[in-house]
Amino acid sequence: MSEEKQLLKKEFTLEGLDCANCAMKIENGIASINGVSECNVNFATQTLSLQLNETERDSILAKAEKTITRLEPHVRMVEKGNKITVSVPHNHAHAHHEEHDHETHSHTHEHGAENTKKLIGRLVAGTIVAVGGFFAPLTGVAEFSLFFLAYLIVGGDILYRAIKNILRGQVFDEHFLMAIATLGAFAIQEYPEGVAVMLFYQIGELFQGIAVNRSRKSITSLMDIRPDYANVKDGDQFKKISPEQVKIGDIIFVKPGEKIPLDGRVIEGSSSVDTSALTGESMPRDIKIGNEVLSGFINNNGVLTIEVTKDFGESTVTKILELVQNASSKKAPTENFITKFARYYTPVVVITAALLAILPPLIISGATFSDWLYRALVFLVISCPCALVVSIPLGFFGGIGAASKKGILVKGSNYLEALNAVKYVVFDKTGTLTKGVFEVNSIHAAPGFSEEEVLEYAAYAEVHSNHPIADSIRKAFPGKILEERIKEYQEISGHGISVKLDGRNVLAGNKKLMVKENIEYVQNEEIGTVIYVAVNQEFIGSIVISDQIKDDAKKAIQLLKEQGIKKTVMLTGDAKKVGDKIGALLQLDEVHADLLPQHKVEEIEKLDEQKQPKDKILFVGDGINDTPVLARADVGMAMGGLGADAAIEAADIVIMTDEPSKIATALSIAKRTRRIVWQNIIFALGIKAIFLLLGAFGIATMWEAVFSDVGVTVLAVLNAMRVLRVKGL
Repeated sequence: MSEEKQLLKKEFTLEGLDCANCAMKIENGIASINGVSECNVNFATQTLSLQLNETERDSILAKAEKTITRLEPHVRMVEKGNKITVSVPHNHAHAHHEEHDHETHSHTHEHGAENTKKLIGRLVAGTIVAVGGFFAPLTGVAEFSLFFLAYLIVGGDILYRAIKNILRGQVFDEHFLMAIATLGAFAIQEYPEGVAVMLFYQIGELFQGIAVNRSRKSITSLMDIRPDYANVKDGDQFKKISPEQVKIGDIIFVKPGEKIPLDGRVIEGSSSVDTSALTGESMPRDIKIGNEVLSGFINNNGVLTIEVTKDFGESTVTKILELVQNASSKKAPTENFITKFARYYTPVVVITAALLAILPPLIISGATFSDWLYRALVFLVISCPCALVVSIPLGFFGGIGAASKKGILVKGSNYLEALNAVKYVVFDKTGTLTKGVFEVNSIHAAPGFSEEEVLEYAAYAEVHSNHPIADSIRKAFPGKILEERIKEYQEISGHGISVKLDGRNVLAGNKKLMVKENIEYVQNEEIGTVIYVAVNQEFIGSIVISDQIKDDAKKAIQLLKEQGIKKTVMLTGDAKKVGDKIGALLQLDEVHADLLPQHKVEEIEKLDEQKQPKDKILFVGDGINDTPVLARADVGMAMGGLGADAAIEAADIVIMTDEPSKIATALSIAKRTRRIVWQNIIFALGIKAIFLLLGAFGIATMWEAVFSDVGVTVLAVLNAMRVLRVKGL
């Protein structure tokens, strides 16, 4: 046991985290602390998640705080309330932290608004002083003093951060670049420009902060499915408490318009519920006594009394929120590439700028040092890689948010990116392409009898059977079954059922029953389960029962073909005859039937050997038996239609609505996300390259330099927000 360390998961909100580069530095800094086994900073949700050794918990957290203060003095680490996994009495811990969480949340909000006001005040004051300096007939020291005062009012904090970072050995960051460039402008006596550039940079930062926060908000509002309270029965009254405090078996009361706070079973009342927060489905679902309901549903009209079946930590809403929030921790290859790129890019640019300042005056005759220094400074400002570092994680996070709005949960940006390479889609049959529910498909009456009579005799015969096939016959029968009409009910094992109905002998079962009783019958060749019915030894007709294909299954296959999927394959444990019929109906390329779970894995491996190395295989399944295949495919997608937990755990992507057509939606969201992310990469690097050249040749001034940095970032962030638009997908 001593070998196994007790790992503890912790989550913190990082207040004031407004730059993706800082997020990267904090993540790397904390990951290197001894005893931290996993560290992830999610810039999009301002969350720091840690896995640490429980025995050294306090010293590790103290080191983490120190690291953050060292790297980013303006960022505060505040513990999140609802994710504590320390062994303390359950309710108290949760209740206490929950309050704490709400406080910090509102505090962050006010804190941000307060800072924005202060910054705007400073910018206005600095501008007034600078304008005064510009128009006042001052020279020499007086002119310098006035402009430098304006400069300190506008950008003192940037200067202060840059100096602090240099003292801590953190040289290459945007504050350093800005400080060098603007102080350089003062050094070559371009006072107005030094102030103006700092002013422009700060305004840009302000806009960037607003844009980032807006996109954060729109993503988190997609996720705003967390219930705020639960009305719990306490004696004869109901009291409002936080969902964390509710226990399994408690009775809760949900009024019209309220969110259902926890998973449970309806014990009183009926209503229609809006499931769109979980499934993306706009059609309300009818709920009555005995039905299961999930947290996150919104109760539309009736009053529901619900017995809680899962505590808050296990409830659907919590699971979904965890999935989506942790999704960004699995970074896509493009994101990792940009992180690495930024690491090498800035030092290279700083060295190039230094050479640009020093070499030309030495080599080119007539070149002045101040002129080339100015160009080098411009070059430095342009080079800041902010736009890339900010907009790419936001783009992916937006893509994950957009998918979740459509009822598709993607467990990581790497899976979202992997969908772009999917060329083979492999389906399970039951529950994925078909409903997994038996229904009466057709009724064939013998001459002289009606279909209604055949169905009525069959329904009476199957009245006591609890087989799914008997269920489907009883469901199809429109009348009311009067049990007193039945006598002598008898099940004939492996054959069917014999009963006396109103004095007549009724037989209902498979063809073996007809043969056994020497009844002449007409064989039914349709695909499905056939029930033959005879009355007083005379054959009166047959009923075909089969699993129904999902309404949008055909459309799903068509959409996938349109999206350039090379091959659609169906793997099923069902009989070959059934598999082939469904394959033909849906126009699938290949069907493999009579398979056990391990055979499904073998089929995926065969496909794997045939495909191009870059192509990926997507497997879509729904049941427990699909778990091994989901894990083996390049991308596993589960029909999470509110079922099979094991399949949902094993899958990389979960479709909450159970609709196969959502596979195509997921692919188009993935393509769109990738397109927008690459637009941002090409746009940011392209603009930078142009301005770097203009700067080096002395055409671009400091103004354009700042625009190319901050302006591009704001545009890239706004472009990343387009990912969230899901209409028409």
